[in-house]
Amino acid sequence: MLFALWLAPRFLPHIGALLGIESGGHLHPSVAVTTLDGTPVRDSTLRGHVVLVNFWATWCPPCRVEMPLLQAMSKRHGAAGLVVLGLSADQAGPEAVAKFLREHGITYPVAIVGRDVETAFGGVQGYPTSVLLDRTGQVRYKVLGPLAMASLEPAVRRLLNEKAASSPK
Repeated sequence: MLFALWLAPRFLPHIGALLGIESGGHLHPSVAVTTLDGTPVRDSTLRGHVVLVNFWATWCPPCRVEMPLLQAMSKRHGAAGLVVLGLSADQAGPEAVAKFLREHGITYPVAIVGRDVETAFGGVQGYPTSVLLDRTGQVRYKVLGPLAMASLEPAVRRLLNEKAASSPK
């Protein structure tokens, strides 16, 4: 019984994403980070795109499992308007994170962030945590754990198919 109580809050958002029941709290987080390659990423650069923000760390085994799936999702849906943005909690420094990304063939943009950025997205209870934003920058889904790609794939497709006033031309 205690296990079920512990498990339910972790899996209900995944089921919601599969079924289209939103779990994002309707936040509009402010995004202002600089990726490891020096590119600034701001709200204004993300508007009009569906954005999958993934909080992760190189020392997190489930994150390592999930990253190739994120890379594949980025390639599969990039032309349709999906942006995958990795936000690393690593404290080892940018060189260590960049080396990890090169060794694993990860090409989507990644920045190293602190708790302030996590807080802007409603907090992170564990890694990996994935947050899916619609084209207006509103959080629509938030899930914890490496099952995110399986549960968020239908949600990504739904959001990419939504027409928004700010969608790219």
